Amino acid sequence: MKGAPSKRALAAARKRLGDWFTERGWKPLPFQRRMWGLYLDGGSGLLHTPTGSGKTLAAFGGPLIQALALDLSAGSIARRTEDTLENRTPPSSFPRRRESMDVKPSATTSLESGLRGNDGQGGAGAASSTSTKRRRVAPDASLKVLWITPLRALAADTLRALREPIDALGLDWQVGLRTGDASARDRRLARAGRLDVLVTTPESLSLLLSYPDTAAHFSGLQCVIVDEWHELLGNKRGVLLQLSLARLRAVAPALRTWGLSATLGNLEEARDVLLPHRPDAPLVAGVRPRPMTLHTLIPPPGTRFPWAGHLGLSQLPRVVDQLFKQRTSLLFTNTRAQAELWHQALSAVWPEPLDTLALHHGSLDSKLRAAAEAGLRDGSIRCVVATSSLDLGVDFPAVDQVLQVGSPKGAARMLQRAGRARHRPGESGEIVCVPSHALELVEYAAARRVVARGEIEARPPPRLSLDVLAQHCVTLALGGGFDRDALLAEVRGTHAFAGLDEVAWQAVLDFIVQGGRALEHYPDFRRVVRDDDGLYRVEDRRVAFRHRLSIGTITSDGSVSVKYLKGGGLGSVEESFIARLRPGDRFQFAGRSLVLVRLENMTAYVRRTAGNDGRVPKWAGGRMPLSSELAHEVQAVLADPDASPEMRAMRPLLGLQAELSSLPVPGRLLVETARRRDGRHLFLFPFAGRLVHEGLAALLALRWGRLRRNTFSLAFNDYGLALSPAGEDMLDELELQAMLTSDGLEDDLRESLNLGELARRQFREVARIAGLLPPSLPGRTPRSMRQLQASSGLLFDVLRQHDPGHLLLEQAEREVFSSQLEVRRLRESLDDLSGLAIDLRTPRSLTPLSFPLWAESLRGQLSTEDWSTRVARAAQQLEQRHGA
Repeated sequence: MKGAPSKRALAAARKRLGDWFTERGWKPLPFQRRMWGLYLDGGSGLLHTPTGSGKTLAAFGGPLIQALALDLSAGSIARRTEDTLENRTPPSSFPRRRESMDVKPSATTSLESGLRGNDGQGGAGAASSTSTKRRRVAPDASLKVLWITPLRALAADTLRALREPIDALGLDWQVGLRTGDASARDRRLARAGRLDVLVTTPESLSLLLSYPDTAAHFSGLQCVIVDEWHELLGNKRGVLLQLSLARLRAVAPALRTWGLSATLGNLEEARDVLLPHRPDAPLVAGVRPRPMTLHTLIPPPGTRFPWAGHLGLSQLPRVVDQLFKQRTSLLFTNTRAQAELWHQALSAVWPEPLDTLALHHGSLDSKLRAAAEAGLRDGSIRCVVATSSLDLGVDFPAVDQVLQVGSPKGAARMLQRAGRARHRPGESGEIVCVPSHALELVEYAAARRVVARGEIEARPPPRLSLDVLAQHCVTLALGGGFDRDALLAEVRGTHAFAGLDEVAWQAVLDFIVQGGRALEHYPDFRRVVRDDDGLYRVEDRRVAFRHRLSIGTITSDGSVSVKYLKGGGLGSVEESFIARLRPGDRFQFAGRSLVLVRLENMTAYVRRTAGNDGRVPKWAGGRMPLSSELAHEVQAVLADPDASPEMRAMRPLLGLQAELSSLPVPGRLLVETARRRDGRHLFLFPFAGRLVHEGLAALLALRWGRLRRNTFSLAFNDYGLALSPAGEDMLDELELQAMLTSDGLEDDLRESLNLGELARRQFREVARIAGLLPPSLPGRTPRSMRQLQASSGLLFDVLRQHDPGHLLLEQAEREVFSSQLEVRRLRESLDDLSGLAIDLRTPRSLTPLSFPLWAESLRGQLSTEDWSTRVARAAQQLEQRHGA
């Protein structure tokens, strides 16, 4: 299809799409019509609207209208369309796809047929059903629409949504999937460029760009649509996508780009990151967010409720009662371990057949996740216990309610999860919150206020991720080669690398050519060569093979597959967990009781067993920090409690806090000192979030130690931090005030923290993305976490000794400061704290605010009792003492 459609053809195509809406009992919404008009005028932009409001058809309607109008202008279906417009013939009269010979498998390498792509977590193994019918492909097919989604589950769901109007409107379009779950046929079609519409992920798009013929396939691309852009904006997957979009713009200059996003706190920045070449592109607002109702399962008066904890299993009876008030429910937890434990607890008391209760998280096998998703769609499953793996846009209209165990830690997450329920026209969102300890009641009250004001957290985009840039350069060198200066201009056209200077650019090129100064004598690190024409290319087939296997920015260190002895996968757990088990030991995983039979080649072979007495796996990085917006609101709620049900329930506890110490108030920093049998403790409550408090605790310990030498134990949570000196020394107000300064912050952090060890850990991730740690080859024994640590540790030491200015070393340290320690927020917090008066209190015992911090400090102590037992005993003693 070439040329521009006539106005008459466009009008007829618009009417045809409108008629299809009418036949479905729908009416195009104003924002959908605006999106179609902007697209047909050649525009790009960002649509922000809640999930379930019609964003798919808003984005896809423009390409559909254009395709129908071009066909009408070309006269290929003019007579049929005139008959349709005059006689209002139903869509079944439109011809089906042209019949032609099946496309023969393209001459791809054996590598392509074996690659599955490092796509995002989550998804449905059933996605291979995208080719349930053996479709014919027109020989002149060319890619017109590229739909990019962050998760494989969304890819399969989107494919179904796109095919429906294509089939109904009689368009001769072939739609396919290219993700890690795609069928072999869809992979061939995507590689051969024989699809009209391709649904893929950022990683699979990058993989496609690694083939020399990709430019020809993408040259006719008319539109790229990035779904759930907010999920990619703030991480390296989004950086990789920015680079890929820049390449697409280079080969298809007229390309339209549209982003689809939930509401963000930095919408204009999100648009500019996606569309750096169109800074004034429109921001299209969809429908208003659905009203959200928040209910909390507050324990009855007189019920003992813990002051600290995170599982919430004491709420099990109330949760079961709530689940059976509705037909279907989603029960969200914040960690995979918590999801496993809640599924296990519910299974023990479930009054219906257990196949009506399911589990869903990112470490489960895709087939198990697909079964849970299918059960939600058809209503055969009553409850799914899930993590963030079901946060995104897969729609489940049959879900009647959502429960959230523990604090969601952010307003955006609260809205996202509440929106999973009652995805039906005219219905409002509702979420039932299940507190795991008393102070989470305050977080719910704060979240309600933040959501009511429409304040949503921002997602700041990364900049200068040189490991991602190095990977992309190798991809393009493999995909036909690149010119140094031309690619520099292309890369600088992205938001992430707008500030890339010549020195850093040359360092990236030196790295991909020879690994850097310290590694130039090792052939394994020479991946790219500069040929006689000055182009950078990959000539070694082994380099090509390994690079395509490692494309992507998702790193999952130490993963061990869990499989039944007689076949069938359950998912994966961390190596550190499985290494503590011996053959014959029991553990709980994927909602099943399992016995470890043997560990072989990074695979744990298991069999099922009866009972629920096994350990539950834990995954690193599971803790979710409180957003800064919600943390500040928590402080405001504590200072001025409102009349919400949660704060009414908190009155006795807040009264005790005021009696023993003080409530935090604006303009003052609450500080408590307490003496216990285990020593003296200093508690500060800045309410800046866990990550900021971690850096602040280390900083204050260093500065305190400079005044008087001592040894400190540190603890921190979302509300504050604790410093426990080994000696009897304690700070006064003036000394503490002098320490709360941002002067010399970075240098003091380098001295106070074991920055070398933090950078060493971060270096492993950076090195894997950049290609220094190639993946295990298919058919070979996977490398263990210990082997990965040894390899990355050796490289880290070699570079520090012989090439201390290596770009990956500098990036690892930079990411420690920016991501792990959030130095920018720490500096802002110190500047704020330096202007506050210190409210120093010496309560006679631990207070409701200091007790969780003291409990956190117990985690690092050696004891024959587990942490929860010790905390529960201490809490009971305090409650008995104060009559709480």
